[in-house]
Amino acid sequence: MPEGDSVWRLARRLDRQVAGRTVVRSDFRTPTLATRDLSGRRIVGHDTHGKHLLTRFSATGDSPAATLHSHLRMDGSWSTLAPGKRLPAKVQPHVRLVLGLDDARTVHGIRLHDLVLVPTDRESDVVGHLGPDPLRDDWDAAEAVRRLGTDPRTPLVTALLDQRSLAGLGNLWVNELAFLTGVSPWTPIGEVDIARLVERAATMLRHSATVEGAYQVTTGSSAKGDDHWVTGRQRQGCRRCGGPVSVSAEVPGDPANRRTWWCRTCQPGPGPEARTGLRPRATGEPPRRSSRSSTGTR
Repeated sequence: MPEGDSVWRLARRLDRQVAGRTVVRSDFRTPTLATRDLSGRRIVGHDTHGKHLLTRFSATGDSPAATLHSHLRMDGSWSTLAPGKRLPAKVQPHVRLVLGLDDARTVHGIRLHDLVLVPTDRESDVVGHLGPDPLRDDWDAAEAVRRLGTDPRTPLVTALLDQRSLAGLGNLWVNELAFLTGVSPWTPIGEVDIARLVERAATMLRHSATVEGAYQVTTGSSAKGDDHWVTGRQRQGCRRCGGPVSVSAEVPGDPANRRTWWCRTCQPGPGPEARTGLRPRATGEPPRRSSRSSTGTR
């Protein structure tokens, strides 16, 4: 699923595939960028901040270096095709960007969201609201702790999903961190050791992103059905105690209250009745199009 580690790994893959190539043709299929042209620019590389991807292009002529911001949400993807290859016909209507490269390969941005093209020296316009990211060189753990503790009454899962406090954690990591902390997902954030929570979150996210075979494995075992403690385990039960895993449905349109898994035995504390009120922009992320896109996901 597209969480901070997913996007970081995507950026590294795109760097291996296309960094250093020159764009010879560009086609934006979104109204706000339909007239923009990246032809003649070299792809400098990719960076990430939380779940946001930044594709950087060189300056050309009188135009300064530029950065394309994109967000995958639940269904976005990037595809690089060899010369002569085409995307399946059913995917074509969902293409939002096509880049033809100087080696005859083609890059497609599929179902991309929040596409914005800005001068590279103004990237803060699109990601400046985000909190510290453990996968970035400028990671500031103390600042993440400070931001998470701003309102100690906020439920733990809501606080961790707020990208303005700590960028990169998605629903999987939030559910698993609540379990490993040994508290209900709706325990007030001020009742836990926030510094320890941040340290654990950063370690897990980095491990998932950088260690071969560890991608989104939270238990240490990558065996299918054994890789998570509670997330997605409503049929198998809690991996620690074997008891039932409860699941609370997401609140449609409210990214602060996503689908939540927890073990009532291993995670004592308040239940979903302690959820915060509806706050459509509470996590610093754009509103998702519908609740259907995340139903049944981890």
